Amino acid sequence: MVRVFRSAVCVVLPLALLASGCGRGKEGPLPVALVGDEDSFQLAGARLSPAAQQLRAATVEGLVGFDSEGRVVPALADRWIVTDDGQSYIFRLRDGTWPDGARITADAAAVAVRKALAALRGTALGLDLSPVEEVRVMADRVIEIDLAAPVPDLLTLLAQPEMGLPHDKRGSGPMALKRDAEGAILTLIPPERRGLPAQDGFARHTRSLKIEVGPAGRAVARFNDGFVDAVLGGRIDSLPLAGVGGLTRGNVQLDPVIGMFGVMVDRAEGFLADAPNREALALAIDRSALLGAFNVGGWDPTTRIVSSDVEDDLGTVGERWAAMDMAARRAAASERVARWRAAAKAPPTLRIAMPEGAGSRLVLDRLTADFAAIGVKLTRVPEGQKAELRLVDSVARYGRATWFLNQLTCTVQKAVCNPAGDERLAEARLAKDPRERAALLGEAEAEITAANGFIPIARPLRWSLVRGGVTGFALNPWGWHPLPPLAVLPK
Repeated sequence: MVRVFRSAVCVVLPLALLASGCGRGKEGPLPVALVGDEDSFQLAGARLSPAAQQLRAATVEGLVGFDSEGRVVPALADRWIVTDDGQSYIFRLRDGTWPDGARITADAAAVAVRKALAALRGTALGLDLSPVEEVRVMADRVIEIDLAAPVPDLLTLLAQPEMGLPHDKRGSGPMALKRDAEGAILTLIPPERRGLPAQDGFARHTRSLKIEVGPAGRAVARFNDGFVDAVLGGRIDSLPLAGVGGLTRGNVQLDPVIGMFGVMVDRAEGFLADAPNREALALAIDRSALLGAFNVGGWDPTTRIVSSDVEDDLGTVGERWAAMDMAARRAAASERVARWRAAAKAPPTLRIAMPEGAGSRLVLDRLTADFAAIGVKLTRVPEGQKAELRLVDSVARYGRATWFLNQLTCTVQKAVCNPAGDERLAEARLAKDPRERAALLGEAEAEITAANGFIPIARPLRWSLVRGGVTGFALNPWGWHPLPPLAVLPK
């Protein structure tokens, strides 16, 4: 069973939105805009953009996948069992073929799983999957994944797009992608072409998807003008666009996600070489004022690197500086900047890498004012350029503390990390007792927090625009909206 995070707070978007659009019904392809760029069609590799993840998941399925509500469902494996100790998952593959007609076998699937795991080494997702010890062929259509310790969310991890299993370097379905001048056409592969029984009315009850990929501003404009019926992949940098133009309140959809939204230290040099100075930046941020600039109800600030909503949080690590008001925090931060300058050093000037967009400008304006209040100058550079700081906006792939902590290990974040925290985290990955594991994760969080390499602000936001009448879309805890369900018409 997939463990699904359900937010305790209902997030609403109080925007004044006006006219309604109408869906296209059952005639013709469904036009969908993905927020992204041309690189979104590069579907190979371990570090995919969000749009590329969606396209890969649609065309390269793994052992399991996600439905529209974020639940794990069968894919190449049509059933599975988990041993009582939680350290072995046995998958029976479906009886069928790859799209090229070759028969699906356990040998081919096991090789593909091993290759996918190897490609993820050195990434946070690779750390999530590091307890996998062996992938074994048990029978012609049965493989077993053995673990060094229980991984309660293994099925969720195997459903990630990076764990899709290509065959002969080509997609394994369930959809076929064909590029055109405007983007791509995605079409569900008929069952008989996958070695499965034919389905009566398959053509009548499915539709192709016409995919456009581009900037959020263009996607919203295309939605407002009636050229697309859904916009997927909206983030905080483009959130204000969701309130522009003739949209109805029901068109704007906000997923109840958890994850990391904040500032990462990418260059621990100069002023940022010392943890107390990095903490000064965290002290200076008025999180409530920053979130208030977006006018989104139910969006709460946090100073924790791990969400308090995860299943294995014991509550041993609380919000930081709870006894200090904003004035006291900034006074303490200003004192550290003053000590830096007293050593005949220039006022700290920092660059932050962040995406372009109206939402990014709101964040930048608040951070610039907050840092200026303690004597630190902040300037923006485009996303991907070298900078001392970087805006992080990532949704958790599963609802446990390990996801958050794996993002901040020395393997993944080399600029600022805490080896002691890594050691506790490594022990937690191998712990078989849930209480022991949770206690070690709490210790790891405390150690990693002390390094002040990541400055949390809040949980992320993910928005979509979906016209009335469009089926196959549902809000879910991962902000993940698979494309195949959009291609299935109600009977």
